[in-house]
Amino acid sequence: MKSVKIKHTYWDIAADLYYPPNFDESKKYPAIISAHPIGSCKEQTAGNVYGKALAEAGFVVIAFDRSTQGQSGGLPRYIEDPAMAVEDFSRVTDYLVTLPYVDADRIGTLGICGGGGYAINATMIERRIKAVVSITGVNFGRLCREGFSGFDPIGQMEAMARQRTAEARGDAPQVDQLIPPSLNVAHEAGITDIDVLGATDYYRNRCINDHAGTRAMFSRRAASVLWDGFHLAETLLTTPLMVVVGDKPGGFGAYRDGLEIYGRAASKVKELVVVEGASHYDLYDQPDPVGQALAKVLPFFQKNL
Repeated sequence: MKSVKIKHTYWDIAADLYYPPNFDESKKYPAIISAHPIGSCKEQTAGNVYGKALAEAGFVVIAFDRSTQGQSGGLPRYIEDPAMAVEDFSRVTDYLVTLPYVDADRIGTLGICGGGGYAINATMIERRIKAVVSITGVNFGRLCREGFSGFDPIGQMEAMARQRTAEARGDAPQVDQLIPPSLNVAHEAGITDIDVLGATDYYRNRCINDHAGTRAMFSRRAASVLWDGFHLAETLLTTPLMVVVGDKPGGFGAYRDGLEIYGRAASKVKELVVVEGASHYDLYDQPDPVGQALAKVLPFFQKNL
């Protein structure tokens, strides 16, 4: 593995490159851009699970921290702006096409959770990406309009506007924690949703990493409420697509989003993989669900890149 910096506008994107066994710089390899979940970082499931597995299968993989998150630059921190998130894919693609050992005509992307929704949207815009896989992908705009706003998007955007005004006048930024600090706190609060509990277990117990923010700046989330990651998929999403979901749905809505984008995509080559008995966070790192996903994902990329 090699850590690199990729130039954005006024900051750098931090990324990790994973190489295949017996890597030879004189050869050309297909490449995969691996995108982390909302609140996560490149070292977690995007890198240490899917990135490593794809590299072992013969791909050059680049797992990156989105702008303002992880080890990437950009201020203020912890912005969840979909337009900026999607632009990051193009910046990473710009970097990949400069590498002599990357075949610029065989670049794909894989995203997990919100990274899956971003990857799908980026693939519609960034035509240098030739295949896309969504692992328990979420349309973050839909989630912000629904569960994350208490099904009151207008009320939440009004609150965001007030907070942004307060910050412009000198108040401290409001940075919200996306998940409880521990499973005990979640249980004491009466939380029963499988996705919230799964997120808490993953980020607080199973895969702790100081680079994972698990937070978002409240005053800068209005753009997410407006956004629709699947807009124009019937026309613009034409590249080969694989959608992987678990059959145990939770509040983040990956199951419904997965079925929706599979149905709407214009892609002539598309596959829907439903992993039985798996929840959203099982597909992050649990050996059996991840193994079932990879058994489909690896041949998909090998065939379409």
